[in-house]
Amino acid sequence: MRYHFSLLTIIVLLFSCSKRSPLETVLASDTEHIKKVMSAPEGYEVQILYSQINRDKKGALSFVDYEFNVNDSIYFYPASTVKFPVALIALEKLKELQEKGVDINRGSIFKTELDTLYTSIEKENLKIFAVSSNKAYNRLFELLGQDYINQKLISKNLKGRISHRLSAHYSHNPKTQSITFFKENTHDSSTVYTQESIENSPQSRLLLHKILKGKGFIYNDSLMQKPKDFSEKNYLPLTSLHETMKRIQFPELYQEKERFHITSADRASVLVAMKTLPSVAGYDKKTYYDSYGKFFIYGDTKKDIPEYMNIYNKVGYAYGYLTDCAYIQDTKNQIEFILSATIHVNKNGTYNDDHYEYDDIGIPFLAELGRQIYELEKKRKKSK
Repeated sequence: MRYHFSLLTIIVLLFSCSKRSPLETVLASDTEHIKKVMSAPEGYEVQILYSQINRDKKGALSFVDYEFNVNDSIYFYPASTVKFPVALIALEKLKELQEKGVDINRGSIFKTELDTLYTSIEKENLKIFAVSSNKAYNRLFELLGQDYINQKLISKNLKGRISHRLSAHYSHNPKTQSITFFKENTHDSSTVYTQESIENSPQSRLLLHKILKGKGFIYNDSLMQKPKDFSEKNYLPLTSLHETMKRIQFPELYQEKERFHITSADRASVLVAMKTLPSVAGYDKKTYYDSYGKFFIYGDTKKDIPEYMNIYNKVGYAYGYLTDCAYIQDTKNQIEFILSATIHVNKNGTYNDDHYEYDDIGIPFLAELGRQIYELEKKRKKSK
């Protein structure tokens, strides 16, 4: 079941004596970081999805879903969260190639046409989740192409439109680079499979509410005094992110057509990548501290995350938007829940000026939101 709470509902309930839902309780918190944002949630474009997870005596699982201000027709920039479904779809394409007799796996070495790096799908997925590498995402983008990605989203009943690469001068080029896979995980002259470049369809402009943002943006070092147009950007609403997390964590709850069709070994591999901390993946801990890519609960601290806390997630931040989608599991206290949220922090209404309130407002809000829900989960009596 799902409960939807508009801003008006929240305000009314704050002053009523009726029993609050868990999410209402959290959002009514008098903690500084939540109170500041909830005093003007529309201005911060806050959207939240929270799923309680219940297991009966036989282990059968069910969700109770709560949401705040969620609206798929209101645009927010998803930033690096688009890497989440793309990483899974890359494994899905890998399985399709294997079924056609192509002798490759997630560890097989490949190289894109214009790249100098020899890598593998497994390595690029680890980079995507551990440190949110744009280059890793772009390499998988070349393997898949926009048309294939979007067809896969549609087939799983997930709203979204992926149109471009990230931080690349050719980001919107509809033509992908060719890709070569090599024999026996080496980059010698023995080619196993070559995928020629793909010509994708031109992407139409998004027709969504609030697609024009702010009052100005920096372009070629000049201030353009007009709203920034996001209609050609990637689109992945919070419901699709949340549902993607449910599908990869609990595929058995979904119809076959709605699942990500990947092997059990590939699923296990990507789940490990999703929870792997940067230092465990080999990155310098001073630069890539534990919470570098984990906003909920720990985002506002650089302290180590306890070993009993597994956070399977993907964050995104750009243009003042901060988003996190996470399955949080505490193995010590037997706690598990799914939380997705987005917030926009761009007080001056100007884009590309690098003046966003990430550290002052956005990340502290998401961290406190995660902590408050985690504390509720500690006290919650689980269904039996």
